[in-house]
Amino acid sequence: MKPSTSQVSTPVRSTMLSYGQQWIDEQDIASVVEVLKGSYLTQGPRIADFERAVAEEAGARYAVAFSSGTAALHGAAFAAGIGLGDEAITTPITFAASSNCVLYQRGTPVFADIRPDTYNIDPEDIERKLTSRTKAIIPVDYTGQPADMDAIRALADKRGLVVIEDAAHSLGATYKNRKVGTLADMTMFSFHPLKHVTTAEGGVIVTDHHEYYKKLELFRSHGITKDPEMLLTDEGPWYYEMHELGYHYRMTDLHAALGLSQMAKLHSFVERRREIASIYNEAFSDLPGIVRPYQHPDTNSSWHLYMIRLEFSEFSVGRRRWFEALRAENIGVHVHYIPVYKLPYYQKLGYKAGLCPIAEQYYESAITLPLFPKMSNQDVQDVIHAVKKIHAAYKY
Repeated sequence: MKPSTSQVSTPVRSTMLSYGQQWIDEQDIASVVEVLKGSYLTQGPRIADFERAVAEEAGARYAVAFSSGTAALHGAAFAAGIGLGDEAITTPITFAASSNCVLYQRGTPVFADIRPDTYNIDPEDIERKLTSRTKAIIPVDYTGQPADMDAIRALADKRGLVVIEDAAHSLGATYKNRKVGTLADMTMFSFHPLKHVTTAEGGVIVTDHHEYYKKLELFRSHGITKDPEMLLTDEGPWYYEMHELGYHYRMTDLHAALGLSQMAKLHSFVERRREIASIYNEAFSDLPGIVRPYQHPDTNSSWHLYMIRLEFSEFSVGRRRWFEALRAENIGVHVHYIPVYKLPYYQKLGYKAGLCPIAEQYYESAITLPLFPKMSNQDVQDVIHAVKKIHAAYKY
């Protein structure tokens, strides 16, 4: 076995390059400071302004902001009516929140395998996993590439199921020239710092359905309302009613102000992500054993993540040695994701390894490379240099 490159040469970089990072400018800072100097830190006008901006970008009638993407998914599961005895089908190649939101509602997550090309959930396996207890389908737009939403929509319409699109990765992406946000009953966008634009922490559900909109608003604020169209009686201007057991999932005006400022830069951020992905694709095109991410012709990804896969027959070492060698070059690679059902908590619930063989094979060979708009051209070249350096060191 060849020695680690870190043992035989100096690193490509002197400092660690993260796989993702927010980009905050003076305009963003000024927007937050303006709120700090104003009358409302929370439950003020910036939240509605931010919601309108997201709804407009997504092409949806309504948007409801939450304190996190996870909270937003929980709200969507509630609005969909998921409860004890219900099942919802999702992918295992995702962050745990995509299925945890079903558990929060006492439902049962069911995992369908992924397609071997896009790594998105496979509609054919969704169909195999449907039962009389299925209530919803929760596709995930993995890495920013939309799932096969027409096929998923057809399955849902045939069975009367709710589609909740986890678009945490795909703000700004399109599917068959349609915006993500127009394809499902409810769509969740995440505004974590590593996503396309950030509110520091936050999530939004967009929908065209008024009923879901009202349920989402109720759920994020303790289940309490002062909305005249929902009140059972009216004792005065102070009067409110609690209609559901909701949660304190509200976004603050501080977070919304940051998000509103960031939304103005979304298109330029996405364009830069696509540019970097294109440079990577070209640079790695002639490296045997490196599988570049496939893009379905019906989609235009917003490239939250750039994944490569390793064909181990081409190399003298496995994925872990590759990972450690790239980290030794100060390239902050990552792995997305451990199949959810293999996590210890899900194992305690009775889920077993082997449920989704294609997903498990994918996980064993995947590495996430740095990709974010703030990367300089030199940063991009450093990543390419490091990958080629490790490739040369470990190639048979």
